[in-house]
Amino acid sequence: MFRLFPAACLRCFWIFSLLFFSFSARAQDGPPKRELRGVWIATVENIDWPSSRTLTPEQQRREYRRILDVQQRNGINAVFVQIRPAADAFYQSELEPWSKWLTGQQGKAPGYDPLPFLIEEAHARGMEFHAWFNPYRASMDSVTRRLAPNHPFRQHPEWFLRFGGKLLFNPGLPEVRSYITQVILDVVRRYDIDGVHFDDYFYPYPEPGLKIRDEVAFQQYNADNLSLPDWRRQNVNKLIEGLHDTIQATKRWVKFGISPFGVWMNKSAHPDGSDTRAGQPSYANLYADSRLWLQEGWIDYIVPQLYWSTNFKLVPYATLLEWWTRNHFGRHLYIGQGAYRMLENTRSDTTWRNPRELPRQVRLNRSYPTEVSGSVFFSARSLMSNPLHTRDSLRQNLFRYPALVPTMPWLDAVPPRPAQNLVLTRATSVVTLTWQTGPVAADGDVARYFVVYRFTKDQQPTPDDPRNILALVPSRPGMSSTLVDTSAVPGTDYAYYLTAVDRLHNESTPVRVSTQGKAAEVIVAQAPAATPVRPPAAPAPAARPVPTPRPAVMKPETAAVTKEKVKVKKKRGFFRRLFGRR
Repeated sequence: MFRLFPAACLRCFWIFSLLFFSFSARAQDGPPKRELRGVWIATVENIDWPSSRTLTPEQQRREYRRILDVQQRNGINAVFVQIRPAADAFYQSELEPWSKWLTGQQGKAPGYDPLPFLIEEAHARGMEFHAWFNPYRASMDSVTRRLAPNHPFRQHPEWFLRFGGKLLFNPGLPEVRSYITQVILDVVRRYDIDGVHFDDYFYPYPEPGLKIRDEVAFQQYNADNLSLPDWRRQNVNKLIEGLHDTIQATKRWVKFGISPFGVWMNKSAHPDGSDTRAGQPSYANLYADSRLWLQEGWIDYIVPQLYWSTNFKLVPYATLLEWWTRNHFGRHLYIGQGAYRMLENTRSDTTWRNPRELPRQVRLNRSYPTEVSGSVFFSARSLMSNPLHTRDSLRQNLFRYPALVPTMPWLDAVPPRPAQNLVLTRATSVVTLTWQTGPVAADGDVARYFVVYRFTKDQQPTPDDPRNILALVPSRPGMSSTLVDTSAVPGTDYAYYLTAVDRLHNESTPVRVSTQGKAAEVIVAQAPAATPVRPPAAPAPAARPVPTPRPAVMKPETAAVTKEKVKVKKKRGFFRRLFGRR
């Protein structure tokens, strides 16, 4: 076959092949560019935030900011904040009372609405905000006299079951499913959340000698004549399916995800199960058919709680991880990591005393680069305390470089328009980039943040290596954005590539500008679209980017600038193909 190629074409073929395989090797060997790195922030029993029921609003805000600042330095790009732990609210609600874990007394107002603050602080640090709801838990005890006057039990006691000293919504009642959907949609409509998140509590975990007393509902609402286990699973399925459809019809960009118990079923009890020996698999014991939710596309992501070590014989981490990689059916698979286990003095799983265990698990996740899309750590307090130096391992190694959240093409596959009017100014030892947000994309989206890549002359530009990311810069509607590169070496040529990213993390084609290595210069880049370049606006005060190992955004120096001739640089086709088209 090669004899059909002219000699020059054959040489080109081998050069292209070498470049391609070199690029592929770098992409595989390097850190992932897209990876969800999340942390749960639990409010029930004041596990993570607020640390006490007696904090003032200002103390609450200060504590939350500190949590986010620490997690940001850990490389976290998504927070899962528990805003409804037990039919109560960490936000202004006309349906349910204020949480006692917020103010010390259920129904007592804190004097402000915390949820907009919680969301805005996360977004300001480049983090997604997932609103975490416990759908069925109504109280942590069954002493109903302590419930606030506007607790749903006061209006509808017939909706509830008592089990294990707790008050639970009865999943078998259509009125309950409708009410829970109403509560969640109230938050979706009124607040700028990125996701709706459920934990692992559906029907209660079995306890010896206790029985779920739902016989009346079973007799009244079992139109399909199902067995009791199948009927209970159907009740949960109806809530999940209906909520998915309603969320999508309300705000198409809001994700819906669930964090179930880590084992769906043991293989000994079901042919599709995992080769494990878990005591309470979710399908049989919690009536939560998480595998079906993925098959039907009712959830956008799943976060199975794999809180066992790699050496735990009954449920080995690697065995269960491999099972989930074969059973997520194209939806995002994030792994729930048991960071709290390193704080336990347990004899049942002593591997957690090894500081290498959690990093080992993250590396195992990454050994499935097309199947595992990230990790979520339980919980914030565990990482804050830096058990066995795990936080150091994240900062210095595993999460040293930034990562974009993976895209969800079934929700949105349309990238935003590229940035406009990119201007490079070099003065003394710094390079300053300023630009403006591009026009609205075909689907109505605009840039949520920008990615700035930097390359030297001897580097092959690639969008897949996060080590070339200089900074992630939040978009500021109606204002220009600024990045000051204080690490630029005087006299060294650089190419800067700038992309726009929407709220579902689709990335635009890049705009490119290069320095000439001179002490003072101004270079203007042309937008990829055939849009006339307008004179740049005066640089605005610098926006705060998501911190990376590279320099932060700051105000440009006021040293005098000698203007060189303006050069317009168009992006190359190779880089366009790598990033994709508009």
